[in-house]
Amino acid sequence: MNLEELKSLYDFSNNTVLVTGGTGVLAIEIVRTLAGCNANVVVLSRNQEQAARAIKEINSQITGNGRVVYVHGDVLSTETLQQANETVHSQFGHVDILINAAGGNHPSATTSADLSFFDLPLDALHHVGDLNLLGTILPSQVFGRGMAERGEGVILNISSMSALRPLTRIPAYSAAKSAVNSFTQWLAVHMAQNYSPRIRVNAIAPGFFLTEQNRFLLTDKDTGELTPRGQSILTHTPMNRFGTPEDLLGATMWLISPAAAFVTGTVIPIDGGFSAFSGV
Repeated sequence: MNLEELKSLYDFSNNTVLVTGGTGVLAIEIVRTLAGCNANVVVLSRNQEQAARAIKEINSQITGNGRVVYVHGDVLSTETLQQANETVHSQFGHVDILINAAGGNHPSATTSADLSFFDLPLDALHHVGDLNLLGTILPSQVFGRGMAERGEGVILNISSMSALRPLTRIPAYSAAKSAVNSFTQWLAVHMAQNYSPRIRVNAIAPGFFLTEQNRFLLTDKDTGELTPRGQSILTHTPMNRFGTPEDLLGATMWLISPAAAFVTGTVIPIDGGFSAFSGV
């Protein structure tokens, strides 16, 4: 393979990529990069105002043929997902690549000195479990159906280091992301065996990234210094730093591109070595 052929693997011209939860800190960097690689990127979100601001900024920076559009959708509502699918079909024809980036934890499902595991409320456990697991399964059903009909497509799920090494305090999130890993492997086999080996399903498992959601679990709000939890994470991360959104791009672009044509059913850690370190 020559250099031009290699470069062409990351040219997503005439490809439509749908990103759920596309306004998150990590997801928006993926959206920006895909648009820069000439993809049509659909940001699916419930928050039109937040999405519009991010999309306007990205579109103003694009120099190639890519573009970013907003489509309303709730990953826990099959009805809105089907409506979104119809909208995408009317504009672009079909979804070539689905990135399931919607997810997250919630303080009410997190144990603390004031909230024991035994008292975690059922609605909080449902919220976190459903958002992360069903919020991956339902879009895969709706947008994956077209891939099955065409016999080709790519699905990339966003897992978490917490799926591989369950973290303290966040039982629902850890359990849900572990289930995402299992679902990723199951769907990869199901699609390849029942529909087409040209449908690939993989996941990335980010380690510890400073986002608005966890910033004040890892750093002190007043001083900016590491909390004991943040320090413990870095102690167990051989690279001794938190990840940045840009750190996700290499593995993401590889997994959704033809460069990974023989890769399916994998979960790739992006964690600075955290999952490899025994602590000794």
